[in-house]
Amino acid sequence: MGFGLRSGVACVLGVVVLLSTGCVGRTGVPNGTGQADGRSSFPDPESRLSAPLLVADANGPALADAPVAVAQAQPDAAPPEEPFDPFAKADEEAGEEYDPWEPFNTKIFEFNRQVDRFILKPVAKGYNFIIPDLVQVGISNMFYNIRFPPRFLNNVFQGKLKGAGIEVGRFLLNSTVGIAGFFDLAKDVDLVTPEEDFGQTLGFYGVKPGPYLVLPLLPPFTVRDFTGFIGDIALNPVNWMVAPIIEVDGVPSVIAHKNRMTSTFVQLGARVGEIVNDRSRNLEKFQGVEEATLDLYTAVRNAYLQKRAKAVKE
Repeated sequence: MGFGLRSGVACVLGVVVLLSTGCVGRTGVPNGTGQADGRSSFPDPESRLSAPLLVADANGPALADAPVAVAQAQPDAAPPEEPFDPFAKADEEAGEEYDPWEPFNTKIFEFNRQVDRFILKPVAKGYNFIIPDLVQVGISNMFYNIRFPPRFLNNVFQGKLKGAGIEVGRFLLNSTVGIAGFFDLAKDVDLVTPEEDFGQTLGFYGVKPGPYLVLPLLPPFTVRDFTGFIGDIALNPVNWMVAPIIEVDGVPSVIAHKNRMTSTFVQLGARVGEIVNDRSRNLEKFQGVEEATLDLYTAVRNAYLQKRAKAVKE
């Protein structure tokens, strides 16, 4: 099949892809406990760090409140008998240099914090004042439900057939009885499984994390996880069959390929809405983490690296 990236909106799409991850507290990414992490229900909108992509988020949030990394990684970064230490050296987990680009990363990290402080957080406060909590949770759940295909496929790629089966069951139950995923009924019947993404799949097959990386308007990554993030975008049919940012010859889409501007607005609008919704759900949480942490960059970096190392091992 021939693949072609649309040229007319290349720059805009690049921004869209960036926004889709979620620096601010990943939009509704699962935390592996069936709770929505500051974003959605299975993944409670208060859990995962990394973030959702537009309608087609690779894994789910984006803009970045640095504390999200610590706040979300902290709960499951270490077993109960091993308290989480956000300042533990990453080489204790990875065994290699992990932040050779620190001068660049710290500058982008501070840029993301200022964007959150002066733009995203004020908007999220207004949104939170208007939109009831129940609706915010439902919106997070729906975005998480939409990103079912990459989670299912990554379970299959790693040979986790039980996890793949649970993902299918969750999607069917929540999409029907749960009203298009607005309600996470699967969690109520304990139909939960850790979220899998393509970065974890690469790690499963022995690909090393590579350097730590911070990009504008995105959550933290390693080079491997950023590659996985792009891979998850391609694995989500929404990105090429609904509001295509990738054109596949001979494959029809809900929004015709020629209507590229429409696809761009749909993707960007959905992503921005998800980011604001997730940020709204985590206002107090991130505020507390930020105020209680002296070296926020180091805390976020080490929390992220520990969390991802644990996710790959699982």
